[in-house]
Amino acid sequence: MPEENPTVPKGRGAYLKIFKQQNMVLIAACDGELLGNVYREGRLKMDVSREFYGGRLTDVEEVVRSIDLADVVNLVGERVVGEAVRSGKVHRDAVIRIAGIPHVQIMKL
Repeated sequence: MPEENPTVPKGRGAYLKIFKQQNMVLIAACDGELLGNVYREGRLKMDVSREFYGGRLTDVEEVVRSIDLADVVNLVGERVVGEAVRSGKVHRDAVIRIAGIPHVQIMKL
């Protein structure tokens, strides 16, 4: 079950989940209102599942700051992806859209 944060207004925040395994850190984040939804476009399917994305509700700025700590990043949503692009952490050409929802993955080698 995702953790709620009373200081972040619903519909304005983002869910952030951090996975740590051995020497790797993966973060998954999505705009709050997308959590639990499935999006399809042609043969593509994007499942914004509570299990994978449903960490804690926070603000978009914390999500962007956490990118620096991660080896693998998975972002979904206008606010989360948009702020990552604006901050220079994601190149806009790396962003794809599935059913109109922006999605980006980063792997640091």
